[in-house]
Amino acid sequence: MMHVFDSLSNQCSKITAERYSTSFSGAILLLHHSMRKPIYNIYGLVRFADEIVDTFHQHNKERLLADFKAQTFKAIEDGISLNPILHSFQQTVNQYKIDLTLVEAFFNSMQMDLQYSKYDLQGYKDYIYGSAEVVGLMCLYVFCEGDKQAFEKLQPSAKALGAAFQKINFLRDIKADYQGLNRTYFPGVDFKNFTTAMKEQVEADIKNDLDTAYKGIVQLPAKARYGVYLAYKYYVSLFKKIQRAQPTVLLHKRVRIPDYHKAFIFLRTGLSSQLNLL
Repeated sequence: MMHVFDSLSNQCSKITAERYSTSFSGAILLLHHSMRKPIYNIYGLVRFADEIVDTFHQHNKERLLADFKAQTFKAIEDGISLNPILHSFQQTVNQYKIDLTLVEAFFNSMQMDLQYSKYDLQGYKDYIYGSAEVVGLMCLYVFCEGDKQAFEKLQPSAKALGAAFQKINFLRDIKADYQGLNRTYFPGVDFKNFTTAMKEQVEADIKNDLDTAYKGIVQLPAKARYGVYLAYKYYVSLFKKIQRAQPTVLLHKRVRIPDYHKAFIFLRTGLSSQLNLL
């Protein structure tokens, strides 16, 4: 009956993605069916850790995160966990032989969220690496399916895509992060005096990440290419909307992509997938 528990665990990670992010769960649907489960499993782990540091304000976050990290590595070592999210994650880590230093770096960045409210340049780079770039690399292990040469070639683009997504999230979530959680991620940016020049400097960095990411997306194996491209297109659309917004708007409003626009992007990318046009 182990297959029942395995299936249940995978389903928990899938439900987590669907409940927390319609954009990512939609993008996962354009992956080859063999890749959907492991990507859901990675998302589940990342989302639960993120919830600890961002949401559970009435609980001891430090203890929760430390326990969750310890349970994660124990699950990977034992090959099982009674926590369905961790069980599904360890399956993916062990199946694809994901480097455990990536998991360690991810938890290090989650710990940084509990320790720091603002970052210098090096701290910012460290945080982006652990919170976003390593997630891109974990997914790349799945997409390359053991092809080490492809993995090495696509690493810079996978890291850039993760970084771009995270930085766009930072701009989108300025109100929640700065006013709600007292966090300022961008070094040298003062949100008490958030100018157009500051915003454009951040946007130029994101544009560079997106350009680097796209070069890798078109080289991904066909089984992964369109799902990743859909996520990329979602974020490009969000980024363009952020670019059009004034700094004061970002401080008071969370910019969103309407559901009808998301549906249009999904249909257009799905058609491109069918016709192999990317």
